[in-house]
Amino acid sequence: MNPQVHAGFDPVTRTVSYVVYDQPGGHAAIIDPVLDYDPKSGRTAAAAADRLLTFVHEQRLTLDWIIETHAHADHLSAAAYLQRQLGGRIAIGDRIGGVQRVFKDIFNLEPGFATDGRQFDHLFADGDTFAIGRLQAQAIAVPGHTPADMAYHIGDTIFVGDTLFLPDVGTARCDFPGGDAATLYRSIRRLLSHPDHTRLFMCHDYPPEGRAPQWQCTVAEQRAHNIHVHDGISEADFVQLREARDATLAMPVLILPAIQVNIRAGQLPPAEDNGTAYLKIPLNLL
Repeated sequence: MNPQVHAGFDPVTRTVSYVVYDQPGGHAAIIDPVLDYDPKSGRTAAAAADRLLTFVHEQRLTLDWIIETHAHADHLSAAAYLQRQLGGRIAIGDRIGGVQRVFKDIFNLEPGFATDGRQFDHLFADGDTFAIGRLQAQAIAVPGHTPADMAYHIGDTIFVGDTLFLPDVGTARCDFPGGDAATLYRSIRRLLSHPDHTRLFMCHDYPPEGRAPQWQCTVAEQRAHNIHVHDGISEADFVQLREARDATLAMPVLILPAIQVNIRAGQLPPAEDNGTAYLKIPLNLL
């Protein structure tokens, strides 16, 4: 059975969140939801998440899962907010503990912050299968952008997270802690080994001038046209291209607040003794 897919594009972070469901009145998963964040004031809001919530209500869906492809560096996760509104289990790949250990040190988080992924309701291992109502899904480990990236294969679709962008944009960066361009190349070839007609759904789009945002293509289109990793590009050539490009990239605008929230499954840091939660800014470190 193939899923029905509703996409919500956030123009501020260029993130695409998805409601994946079996049928109206049936069961659903939300993938990579965005919590609005204003870096000037430090205020959060839920406009993007509420649009997903409204769709779920309009379609009379029961939310089974809230799924993250990885601990994002470019937006805060609305997983905890949506779970409070709709229920469902928050899930991520089982290598998240390694990411948590790195960033616990970087942010000098509280001693009680666990680095075994327990903040999430479920951790997917490579190859794990799960159900979304009548839909059957499988987790696919796709490290490289980060060590803990996971894609999700559901019917004739794969939600690829940050491994791939549309063919005219290319592939994800690999210069975050634990990232590796050669590993990303192998992960992408694994995704592109699926049948040509398989629909691939991106987590972001940064369109070139003159093209409106898009987020869906096929395996065949990626293999023929991806500017970084089309058929015929060797691993060595990709690594050289990717590492040279990464050396020119600035840090994402929201990496410091986003990581601190996203490794907590979308929860804000614990409030301090004055009742206020704080995010940390490490100086001269990244």
